[in-house]
Amino acid sequence: FFDAFIDVVVGRLADNSELTSKGRFTPWIIRMKYPLLVSAIILWVPLISGVPLGARIVYAFVTYLAFGILYSFVNIPYGSMASAISDDPDHKTALSTWRSVGAAVGSAIVSYIVPLVMYAGNSKQINGARFFFGAAVFAALGTVCYVALTRLTTERVRVEKSEPVPFGKMLRDMAHNRALLVLVIVDLVVVINQNLSGTMLTYLYNDYFQNKTMMSIALVFNFTTVILIAPFAGAIVRRFGRKESAVTALLFAVVVYGSLFLVHTHSPAVYLVGLFFGSLGAGVFNLMVWAFITDVIDNHEVLTGDREDGVVYGVNSFARKVAQGIGGLMLSIIGYVESNRGGAQQTAQVVDRIYNLAAGLPAGCCLVAALVLLFLYPLSRRRVAENAEVIKERHATNTVI
Repeated sequence: FFDAFIDVVVGRLADNSELTSKGRFTPWIIRMKYPLLVSAIILWVPLISGVPLGARIVYAFVTYLAFGILYSFVNIPYGSMASAISDDPDHKTALSTWRSVGAAVGSAIVSYIVPLVMYAGNSKQINGARFFFGAAVFAALGTVCYVALTRLTTERVRVEKSEPVPFGKMLRDMAHNRALLVLVIVDLVVVINQNLSGTMLTYLYNDYFQNKTMMSIALVFNFTTVILIAPFAGAIVRRFGRKESAVTALLFAVVVYGSLFLVHTHSPAVYLVGLFFGSLGAGVFNLMVWAFITDVIDNHEVLTGDREDGVVYGVNSFARKVAQGIGGLMLSIIGYVESNRGGAQQTAQVVDRIYNLAAGLPAGCCLVAALVLLFLYPLSRRRVAENAEVIKERHATNTVI
């Protein structure tokens, strides 16, 4: 929750920073990437395991808080850059699509390859030295990625600011930006579902189906089906519009997950098939969410005359982190007893609740998201195109080719 507030603060700082030859957001990444990567390594120093428990807790709290703050100082400018790289709606769709593909590939690597080397021999105990080494390897890879990012991208949409927008005016403008408020609600719902899906699949296949082989496949589906949609995302959005495509896909996911909920199957294979198609439907919004944010940023400028890329992105990031916090409460609500320590067995009632939550939660979340987008989100395909033309005219003299 603290990280969520930091996101908004960093967005405000980035928006009010000087417009340099590298743009407004790239310099933040250039400055903050090394502190971030160092903090990612410090999190996992194995020597800390030898100190008393209270000191370990303090160390974990302080280093994780520092990591979260430094991550915001890189991630918020990074996300805000999407609206500064191009004002073309098709380019924004492409940026959002390939960002999501990169996230899916990264999640798959971390979730399935890293665990193979994190354990000592056949032990189920994570090896601290290997974890530390792994963090150092990823920090090195992160360095390469951040350097490439700052050298190979150009912020073409540049807006000079004579003075910062007063904080009170900014809050009032945000409150009147219906597109932003609706997107925050939708993202809140979708991220609760997204963060719980992987966790619930683990418990579903471990405790309900008791099939860990199928569990691995299910987790791959949950992360990577978005890659299958990616090549078609641009054509779909051009043909139907971003809002329209997302609503249709979310309603399709509701039908699939709702069917799984009603059938209450005991076949892990049947559930796997349903999961494949359900995650395809839910994945369309996740594929396009970053482009939704750039649409909202453009709409905010059209409505208010002020360009607030960082704050708008920070507010949306705030909603996603709050959703992560809320998601962590769900397992305790259904009465789950952790089974990876001591071999705890779940009651039949809890096992059924796991299934109902695994299938019912995505159905409910996707339905709420689809209805809110359909009836409340104002940025249709036509409105996005109109805003793009307005923005292009306003920025004609400030755009770098």
